Amino acid sequence: MWKHKNIVPVLLSLGILCAILALFSVISWSWCFVIVLVWMGLSTWGSLDIRLSYFTEIFYRKRYADGQTLALTFDDGPTPVTHDLLDLLREYDAKATFFCIGKQINKHTDIFKRIIEEGHVVGNHTMNHSRAFGFLNEDQVVQEIDSCDAIIQDIIPHKTRFFRPPFGVTNPAVAKAVKQTKHQVIGWNHRSLVMLLKNEDKIVERITRRLKSGDIVLFHDTSVKTLRVVRRVLEYMKQRDMRSVTVEQLLNLEAYAY
Repeated sequence: MWKHKNIVPVLLSLGILCAILALFSVISWSWCFVIVLVWMGLSTWGSLDIRLSYFTEIFYRKRYADGQTLALTFDDGPTPVTHDLLDLLREYDAKATFFCIGKQINKHTDIFKRIIEEGHVVGNHTMNHSRAFGFLNEDQVVQEIDSCDAIIQDIIPHKTRFFRPPFGVTNPAVAKAVKQTKHQVIGWNHRSLVMLLKNEDKIVERITRRLKSGDIVLFHDTSVKTLRVVRRVLEYMKQRDMRSVTVEQLLNLEAYAY
């Protein structure tokens, strides 16, 4: 019910009704202003919290997961750090999903190939990861997605089905774009915040205290600090017989269009 396509007609109808009543001095014009604020607040909240699926369907966790499985995911690579991360994942016999940026694939094609060769899954994270992503129109979002897909398809003979928007931002333009490109939007319900928090103990505690089967955890394979945190998280999981699988395995979705 609490989706953009349902909320907008309701707020629009209320706005028109308020305007008519205010025109005839039945109510104050301030009520119209309140409705505008509600619309802006819901749109902003829906854009920034990927778990809400406000604008489009988002896969952000598996509600009823079988066994002790969850999915570790990594954004913004590949980078030189990804090499060490792949060594770490192999050491713990863990699989992960990497949402790769097209321009980074061009820079580190060998690392991207290694991700595939070692049984991990890759997804589309746009060509350029623009800071202005939330302000791009539908055609521009499609171009970002298609350009990244083209880079990936030059290396593997499949089209990715998984897409993660930069910064987790969704809006009407993104919703229309993924409908056109036929991608499934993959979110998360655990955000590691390795890039924002300095204290590694607090980061690990923040992740592990709520970690449970079915979770999708967001990391970025862009810093050495991530390696240290992931090692500790994997060790925590090992002690509790938890294992990391790909998003494809966790959600029983197809990662590629063959």
